[in-house]
Amino acid sequence: MQTLQYDEGEPRVGRIDQDARDRFDWNSTGKGETEMTQISSHGTSDPLEADKRGAIPSLEDIEQVLKSFELEERLRLGLGQTMSHWTDPNPKTFTKKERAHTTLLLGGLTMIQDYLVQGALNGLGYKVEAMSVPDYESLRFGKEFGNRGQCNPTYFTVGNLVKHLVHLRDKEHMATEDIIRDYVFLTAGACGPCRFGTYVTEYRKALRDAGFEGFRVMLFQQQGGLKQATGEESGLELGPKFFTQLLKAIMAGDVLNAMGYRIRPYEVNPGDTNRAIAQAREILHDSLERRKSVLLALRRCRKLFEAIEVDRLNPRPKVSIIGEFWAMTTEGDGNYKLQQFLEGEGAEVEIQLVTAWLLYQIWEHRYDTQRRIDMRGVDAGRKGLEGKDPVRKLQLLELAERVLSRWFYTYCWAIGLEGYKLPDMMEIATISHQYYHNELRGGEGHMEVGKLIQTVEKKKAHMVLSVKPFGCMPSSSVSDGIQSLVTGRFPEAIFCAIETTGDAAVNAYSRVQMMLFKAKQVARGELERLSQETGVSLDDARNRIARSRKLRSSLHLPHHVYAGTAANAFHEAVRA
Repeated sequence: MQTLQYDEGEPRVGRIDQDARDRFDWNSTGKGETEMTQISSHGTSDPLEADKRGAIPSLEDIEQVLKSFELEERLRLGLGQTMSHWTDPNPKTFTKKERAHTTLLLGGLTMIQDYLVQGALNGLGYKVEAMSVPDYESLRFGKEFGNRGQCNPTYFTVGNLVKHLVHLRDKEHMATEDIIRDYVFLTAGACGPCRFGTYVTEYRKALRDAGFEGFRVMLFQQQGGLKQATGEESGLELGPKFFTQLLKAIMAGDVLNAMGYRIRPYEVNPGDTNRAIAQAREILHDSLERRKSVLLALRRCRKLFEAIEVDRLNPRPKVSIIGEFWAMTTEGDGNYKLQQFLEGEGAEVEIQLVTAWLLYQIWEHRYDTQRRIDMRGVDAGRKGLEGKDPVRKLQLLELAERVLSRWFYTYCWAIGLEGYKLPDMMEIATISHQYYHNELRGGEGHMEVGKLIQTVEKKKAHMVLSVKPFGCMPSSSVSDGIQSLVTGRFPEAIFCAIETTGDAAVNAYSRVQMMLFKAKQVARGELERLSQETGVSLDDARNRIARSRKLRSSLHLPHHVYAGTAANAFHEAVRA
């Protein structure tokens, strides 16, 4: 019988303590069988005499022994005392009186959107500063002051805040007390099977260790609706006015980003698109800050993009970037600047817009409500959801989806983003459900699977690049596990999953280049086959486009038939 040596130096048999040995004895028979015989209350330990009595212990006796053992161990380990749960003493006091001298720090979306959000909140009377995009220096600060074993976005975002505050203290020579008093960090919060739900605690830990104990981190929940105000005297009023301005900035940034990625690969004069974006960004920032019409501002931006000369017959592989939200959205070192790298390698990049993520949040609420509306026995309600009006909630969610979509498409019309379509969340949920259950949440959930299937079936892009951070639990299960099954079912898919750690850019670039080579061949092949089938040369097609004001416009989107823009432009020119 194996014995365990405890700290007190006393050998114990298995998990039976002294009290157990006072009542039972484990004896090995000659046949190799083990039986437990009860010891008499007088201390008799003769197993033969116990066998004669047939005193096999009952289940109740065994349970009592185990309870006694548990009680002894709790006392020995100090677990018998009343324990209180740990709570994060996160300072959240921010009053209206402090608003005049307090600067809100923010970041986490694209560079354009962070800047536009700054203008939008300035227009509401807040002092706002958009932090720079997280870089390798941010990663260093995150790893120095953060916990071990965190995911990549945690290190970059937490480190970026610490880096900014350290700069204020060490470079601009602000006193630590002034920084804590005059600055507040504003970020989104959520819950689910992801470290994102504990970001605020990670911020607190890093800030404390970096010397900024007491610095305020303010949260608004991404699923908390349009009213999250913490009181009439709160300095941060999370009401409809706040979120309306926020949505304006986010969607204006979305359409501006989409315009840039659509036009830039085909510009004749390099740099024209970036110059137009820089001017448009200032126009939109000014309109949001002064609370003027964003639609009129977008119409002004439209003229900037109309002036750009393009050549869409230059075959470029179209690469759709999907994956974990932050990793596919950031434009800095957090994802190795993949958008910029891909364009530098001759690709057209299709990004996922933040508006699509908002539609996904609405879909989650609709799906969960529909699933619970007929569940009996879950609570005291006749059909579950006691105290709620699920029908009205579903109607409001449907209305929110329609308003958000119409709002976005109005912005697309204003700036000239022709033919852009937001993803159909119900369609994505339906086609992905057999591979990844719709109730599994975290990251993009089933969306990543559905987007890959849609891209292949509808020829939306030549290649799909899934970007996931090191340590991201939900995204890793999809990219590493489920997507291998999907690509097995769709062998024509060119799929590449990249894990970002912050220190393996060369390896990531190498993997992307290998898959991008295949995508380039497919893009060129589309155009060459069309030319052979129609008997029309590239020069002839280019002349036809030049004669048509509509086809040569930088705002025009060729009718979608093939995955590549060049093939679609050629096909349209031949039919013109």
